[in-house]
Amino acid sequence: MREAGVDRLVLGGDYRLEGPVEELGAVGELRFAGSEVRTIRPRRRPGSVRSGLSEGVAMARLTGGDVLEYCLGKPGTWQDEPWEGDVVAKVGDKIFAFLGSGDAVGVKCGANREEADELVDTYPGDVTKSAYIGRSGWNTVRLGGSVPDEEILELIDTSYQLIVAKLPKSRRPPVAE
Repeated sequence: MREAGVDRLVLGGDYRLEGPVEELGAVGELRFAGSEVRTIRPRRRPGSVRSGLSEGVAMARLTGGDVLEYCLGKPGTWQDEPWEGDVVAKVGDKIFAFLGSGDAVGVKCGANREEADELVDTYPGDVTKSAYIGRSGWNTVRLGGSVPDEEILELIDTSYQLIVAKLPKSRRPPVAE
């Protein structure tokens, strides 16, 4: 694979696993130091499942807990509850994801409303303009709807990057290696 110019491999589905190619084996396998190989299997949870994968394997959809865990796995992040019952993920002192009660996530989807509206137009039933801050490019994305979980994680990544870029350089988290 390295000869073909691939230096990172991403395994899709509801959860992403990525790393240098020399650490990854065939699709579905993770190669650890030496010759040990372990099979990667999707985590299953009771509740709603998504099917339609080529192998016919059902995978659980993202939950509010999964999204919070994903957010808190980013450098310099922490959980806060600035309003009773409304959980948010922050980097520095800035919010990059509104998690609320766990059935949706609010993320910055662009520098302005026009950029954020592209997502609303693509998923009209599951993405809405966020109340109060929507004019600044924030949308609310319903979990378990028509927006694929992988795209939700990418939206969180984008929101995080947009917010980190606005932090003063002295308060930005160190780049993850």
